[in-house]
Amino acid sequence: MIKEKKIAVLGLGYVGLPLAVGLCSSYKTIGFDISLDRVSQLLKGIDKTLEVKETKLKNCLKRKLIVTNNFKDLKNCNIFIATVPTPITESCEPDLKPLKDVCKTISKLLKKRDIVVFESTVYPGATEEICAPILEKNDKNLKSGKDFFLGYSPERVNPGDKIHTIDKIDKVISGQNKMVEKVLFEIYSRLTKGKVFLAKNIKVAEASKVIENSQRDINIAFINEVAKICNKLNISVYDVLNASSTKWNFLKFKPGLVGGHCIGVDPYYLAHKSSKLKIDPKVILSGRKTNNEMPTFIAKRIDEKLKRKSKVLFLGLTFKEDVPDLRNSKSFEIISFLKNKQHTIKLHDPYVKSDNLQLVNLKKIKNNSFDAFILAVPHKFYLQRMDFIKNFLKSDGIFFDIKGKVSAKRDKNFNYWSL
Repeated sequence: MIKEKKIAVLGLGYVGLPLAVGLCSSYKTIGFDISLDRVSQLLKGIDKTLEVKETKLKNCLKRKLIVTNNFKDLKNCNIFIATVPTPITESCEPDLKPLKDVCKTISKLLKKRDIVVFESTVYPGATEEICAPILEKNDKNLKSGKDFFLGYSPERVNPGDKIHTIDKIDKVISGQNKMVEKVLFEIYSRLTKGKVFLAKNIKVAEASKVIENSQRDINIAFINEVAKICNKLNISVYDVLNASSTKWNFLKFKPGLVGGHCIGVDPYYLAHKSSKLKIDPKVILSGRKTNNEMPTFIAKRIDEKLKRKSKVLFLGLTFKEDVPDLRNSKSFEIISFLKNKQHTIKLHDPYVKSDNLQLVNLKKIKNNSFDAFILAVPHKFYLQRMDFIKNFLKSDGIFFDIKGKVSAKRDKNFNYWSL
């Protein structure tokens, strides 16, 4: 067993920063990120992801947490936890470059009996088949499973969720041997008040993670397909869901746009491995296809109801509500479609700061200025100001509520549309 645990967390994004902050109360922890801007902001107590409060971050920095972009500062660490992103390429194949790069960095720091843990989402087998060989390319000729050891603990961070935070959720762990399992059990038991579940092996833990989001993707795809059917029947899918959810075992998934860096990405990792095993991932890719088609379906429905060359206020650009993350946001596909139909689109999002997007200031908008507004991402900011925002519509204006968040407050004074 490692007596004094010195932990390095590599990658300080949505996953890594909350992890490093959580661990630093129990262990000497160093957070590493290749972005100098990100490190500089964190050292000032600023977290642009909004996952860690400024006061908490500053308190951690005053006590035990060290934040750096110099990998040499990690040389005395004996446990390395990689939390780098695992995106997809333009052809929807796994993009393992960030993962491979972090392995190259860790390989320069490895010592005997060090433990390397991965939290990044990968397909089953990647830790031992992709990461281990790169880590073994070290100048000390250290070998995986003999000189240093591997572990895998899939991340479960849900951006913007202040209930299922990293210190409360159940964590899955796995290790190359019993020693690694014991070390990880101790570490994660101190991190969370939730349960720590020991998976049978690393491949099982990897598989458990990648099917979590794939399952959600498939369920959402089914409801998106139902939403299309309801649209043709001229009934509300939300009214249908309310009726169906009275059954005790009904799963109340909701329709909508599936973007971001998890649900819209992870199924491709599972599909990739499936294809390598010569198993046709029909259900997985069918769900992806359905969800990828939703922005166009929604944009077409909106265009059909708009007058020619309408002036539209588009509310919400991030991939989900109450987060500043624009990655893989499907809002831009709707915006692009409507612009191509010659509509004038004005953009707003309280979480986004960008000169390139030319966002409007709500306080400067005059009443009755727009033919329609589209609530694409129902940030609490909008829901709390809906009576104020409604004034921007012309008397015959249309309110497009994509996720049906204000359906209970439909106003007879203007047209309302949702999925």
